Amino acid sequence: MSFIEKCFKLKENNTTMKTEVMAGLTTFMTMAYILVVNPSILSVTGMDYGAVLTATCIASALGTFFMALFANYPFVLAPGMGLNAYFAYTVVLQYGYGWEVALAAVFVEGIIFIVLSAVNVREAIFNAIPTNMKKAVSVGIGMYIAFIGLQNAGVVINNASTCVGLGDVRTVPVALALIGTIITLVLVIRKVKGALLVGILVTWLLGIICQLTGLYVVDVEAGAYSLIPTGIISAPPSIMPVAGKLTFSGISIFDFIVVIFAFLFVDLFDTLGTLIGVSTKAGFLDKDGKLPKIKGALFADAAATTLGAVLGTSTVTTFVESASGVSDGGRTGLTAFTAGILFLIALLFSPLLTTIPSFATTPALVVVGLMMVENVSDIEFADYTEGFPAFMTILMMVVCYSISEGLVFGVISYVLLKFFSGRKSELNPVIVVIAFLFFLKLILA
Repeated sequence: MSFIEKCFKLKENNTTMKTEVMAGLTTFMTMAYILVVNPSILSVTGMDYGAVLTATCIASALGTFFMALFANYPFVLAPGMGLNAYFAYTVVLQYGYGWEVALAAVFVEGIIFIVLSAVNVREAIFNAIPTNMKKAVSVGIGMYIAFIGLQNAGVVINNASTCVGLGDVRTVPVALALIGTIITLVLVIRKVKGALLVGILVTWLLGIICQLTGLYVVDVEAGAYSLIPTGIISAPPSIMPVAGKLTFSGISIFDFIVVIFAFLFVDLFDTLGTLIGVSTKAGFLDKDGKLPKIKGALFADAAATTLGAVLGTSTVTTFVESASGVSDGGRTGLTAFTAGILFLIALLFSPLLTTIPSFATTPALVVVGLMMVENVSDIEFADYTEGFPAFMTILMMVVCYSISEGLVFGVISYVLLKFFSGRKSELNPVIVVIAFLFFLKLILA
């Protein structure tokens, strides 16, 4: 028995090394944008862009390795979107605290999560989520990541009168995103191995051709960056400007607790929502809706957050884009391990990898969204005490642009409907407590 087989149990999970490596490549490619987006967001606080890029790569690799080795799941970790925005725009720019203090809050959050994972609190919360809502989370995340993909490419844009609207389909990024989606779907229908990855690369190549022929015009000020890599290999930027810089000074205990709680809340339910959604798609949940080895997965997530803060980046969490690798056949930690290796390689090949445009990853996100929505047929909508909470979970994830907010409205409505419909015996104490905390969050936020 080879080391890889012994470590990741490929045969037991009915997969192969080739499938797992391809799935890891796909997941990495769909979330490679974080290498640009995270440093861009955190640098508005005064953090060094290059140092944050290095911290992002290392923290993502370590967290993903933890997931591969502790839980043997194909889930990939990186600094979470939304969490990094809260870190930069709310804690630092709005509240006026230094980024060093924000890193300290993330560090404490990670320690708390390690403790909560050790005493099975996070696992209990996961298991308390009703089966229909778990299926709804999968559907909601599918809609959510498809929406993100369309928005990143400019297919969906902000609209003053209707909040969202259709972008200009005559522009190259929008047109290529839509063309790439059709190409990717055809590859999936024809059961081409690595269809999502191939779709990303083909769409990117079409963009390069458009740039070379003058159809795509580079305009950095307008956000239209060159699609042609300026280099292949470069030395990684030093991490020292941000590593180990966290501090607990300059903030009151009460304010510090408030900041920690905000990080805790968003990270806890974003992570649980992602685990539920991706695990449902992968078929990892048992007949009772529980996720085997969840303790290892949650510990990996918590440890990654703690180390990420020390390295110099915002909360590291399980990425919903892991669904792309799962959809490409990834079933073990080898998928995650492959993505982790690629994060380290990205330190050297950042000029190449950071050139991947968002419109090239849009097809993968949209197709994965479609795949995850398949679970909607298994939800019991006819029973309104089950159907309405599931409906609210899906709807609010998309319109509030937040996995955790979808869970908030889903759980509260579930408890209220069960209680006032005379079916309170179907409620377990944990879900009632969660609903109460969610209610407090809504009225005190």
